[in-house]
Amino acid sequence: MSRLEAKKPPLFISEPLTKDTVSQSLSLLSEILKSCYGPAGRLKQLHNGVGGYVCTTSQSSAILSRLSVSHPILSVLMASVQNHICRFSDCGLFTAILCCSLIENFKSLNVASCTVIKISKHLLSLCMDYLKSEACGCRVSVDFSSLETLLCLVRSILTSKPACMLNKPEVDHLTMLILKAFMFTVPCHVETNAVLGKCIIVPVKGRRVVDSTVLPGLLIETPEIQLAKPLAVKRTCSNMIKIALFCVSMSGDLFNPEEGTITVHHGISLEMSEVNQLLNVGKQLVNDEVGLVVCQKVIHPSLKQYLKENHVIAVDRAGLSVMEPLSRMTGSKPIASIHSLSPSCYGSLKDVRLESFASKHFVHLIPNDTVVCSLILCNRNETAWDELKRACETAEHVLQLTVKEPLALLGGGCTETHLASYIRHKSYSLSTSSFKDLDCSRTQYQLVADGFCRSLESVACSLNHDDGEILTDTVYGHCWLVPSGFPSVSNWSDLVSKCGCGINGNTENLNWRLLQGQFGSPIIQGCPKDPSVKVADFLTLDCFAAKCSGLQVALETANLILDLSYVIEDQN
Repeated sequence: MSRLEAKKPPLFISEPLTKDTVSQSLSLLSEILKSCYGPAGRLKQLHNGVGGYVCTTSQSSAILSRLSVSHPILSVLMASVQNHICRFSDCGLFTAILCCSLIENFKSLNVASCTVIKISKHLLSLCMDYLKSEACGCRVSVDFSSLETLLCLVRSILTSKPACMLNKPEVDHLTMLILKAFMFTVPCHVETNAVLGKCIIVPVKGRRVVDSTVLPGLLIETPEIQLAKPLAVKRTCSNMIKIALFCVSMSGDLFNPEEGTITVHHGISLEMSEVNQLLNVGKQLVNDEVGLVVCQKVIHPSLKQYLKENHVIAVDRAGLSVMEPLSRMTGSKPIASIHSLSPSCYGSLKDVRLESFASKHFVHLIPNDTVVCSLILCNRNETAWDELKRACETAEHVLQLTVKEPLALLGGGCTETHLASYIRHKSYSLSTSSFKDLDCSRTQYQLVADGFCRSLESVACSLNHDDGEILTDTVYGHCWLVPSGFPSVSNWSDLVSKCGCGINGNTENLNWRLLQGQFGSPIIQGCPKDPSVKVADFLTLDCFAAKCSGLQVALETANLILDLSYVIEDQN
């Protein structure tokens, strides 16, 4: 018998944020994420210690899912940000960088953590009230009757992902395709509980990005079907194509012995009886005027041949991913047994065609009402394609969120610096009764407010990766980037042409300050409602819902970590 080792007592770590290892790990994570931020972000290559797949990316969803951390505090932070990404797809780096910066700035204050948490919650409520008010100077309304703002929103997402390796014509081409694909998923007939459709991304690697296209309906890859042969499809008397959708195997495989014992009479072939049952199903499908059979799994060759002879197209190995959108698109109900077939399970299609892209052959299923579409996505190599796929999925999700809340926030760091200017202004004009309600002094409130504002500004500063200067103006509170190589005593007006979001040009006398300064000036007025620039070409936008959530998640997670007094680790 092996010797039993005595259980070790748990390890108690008091005040974990004061430990050097935690501070260093948090600082390292913050630097990694800051270096990825924005259109000029630096790429990261992630792989495990024994080799295998290498991921080249600057996107938070890919980075955080592949980074392994050992300390519980970092695990809490990363889990919180990943949960935000699962819900909103966008603003993951913003959330993580802001959270790290809030922790760093708040813990350096000589203010009790319970007081910091109370004040920061009040600051968050001020931000959220402002962002949701009509007076907000860093948000724009999204008009779905016009494409300009929607195009800006999608273009901003694509240009912020450098690993996609897109040039301007490719960005413009994909922006239009993504928007077109999204419009396909919007129901034509609005109901009380309208549900958006789905865009299926079809991979074509090794081709030019501008070869990408979008088609209404669904593409199913079918290597067996040759384009040279004419496609004869059986139609109903109303000129529709009836479709049967099977989610059960139709391969004719025998029963699994693990499922029980089967008694077979002498001279009976289980395989033949199964094939006969499949052929009976085929006869019923033909009699019911079904023109297309799609099976999630495998169809027996004999059944395929029989259906073909009766002008019924058979597509097998469709896979699980297409079952739900295909069922919704056609109105068919997936058939789970070959022993019970009800005509009420059938759906209908407008047309079926054969398509070819690169070396791949597809069956193109065209519905009566388009709620499902296929985006044929091309890129030069697998790495760039993987990154582009994530970017397109993010863009689609952002558009869906924008339908629910038709607003967008100014990008390029302008929302962060504008909010920081607003909070500084509010913190100096707060009434004495507010400090009594929060049980804090004016000095404590302003210290926490300044730490909060510096954290917001640090996110804007993360957009600069080339040792340039980041400015903010004291009129609109927007972010301005000065290229590297100019001394800090330069005349800033000669070096900047437009702010980070592109809504303000350097056409008036603006007072500037460096973002590294400790205190800023209050904004005099909000952003102009009618920008003089051409919006479609210059405006950089962020998803309103995603950024508001990121702001809340970052501060709430920072407060949770600041409130930790002990970390208890099981050493067994």
